[in-house]
Amino acid sequence: MTSTVTRDASRLTTARAILFDLDGVLTPTVDVHRRAWARLFAPYLAEHGVPAYTDDDYFLSIDGKPRVDGVRTMLAARGLSLPEGSPTDPPGTPTVWGLGNQKNGEFEAELVEHGVAAYPGSLEFLTAALDAGYEVAVVSSSRNAVPVLEAAGIRDRFDVIVDGEVAAAEHLPGKPAPDTYQRAAELLGFTPEECVVVEDAHSGVQAGRDGAFGLVVGVDRGVGAQELLDSGADIVVNDLDELVPALR
Repeated sequence: MTSTVTRDASRLTTARAILFDLDGVLTPTVDVHRRAWARLFAPYLAEHGVPAYTDDDYFLSIDGKPRVDGVRTMLAARGLSLPEGSPTDPPGTPTVWGLGNQKNGEFEAELVEHGVAAYPGSLEFLTAALDAGYEVAVVSSSRNAVPVLEAAGIRDRFDVIVDGEVAAAEHLPGKPAPDTYQRAAELLGFTPEECVVVEDAHSGVQAGRDGAFGLVVGVDRGVGAQELLDSGADIVVNDLDELVPALR
């Protein structure tokens, strides 16, 4: 007889480490990214005479993916394509990398204009996790993870950060592949089974599922609870402070 493994919040008590996505989980930088992508694609799509860019496009085509993957997926969603180009292409060059680099500039401008702060519920959960002795790491597709953590005042909480810069340097495929989460677990000295993945995006939840992590927590910031469950989340919460009692 095949047994069924039930995964719920109680599995936090047997975990050794918690691996956090950044944008939309620890900080509302998803809003900064959404505005930056809109600043990039709203005029670009208008110039090419295709349907206008919407917030739904962000969640369906871009959310949680490495920047250039988001560019490729968004272009394909409108039947458009561009040459790949190279990472050194200046912003605005008519290549995938040129648009990606332009988006990074838009993000930096948005961060300067609006700043960022950690979600209060996430900060409470992070503090409780550290107090309870869990190891923690950030796993983000963004190449701006360190500046965002610094802006939010929580950079000092994390010794391990596997972001877009690390992924590029170590040739790790981005989410939904599980490799970046697996690398964070390795750097902390744990197996995936000993780690909890916390995500708000389809691609990140899929990475946690496919990486055989001990628990995959979905945080519903707008994607939808059922959609996160369908992508592989074991449980879904609206805010991480709901899980603080499970850490004690």
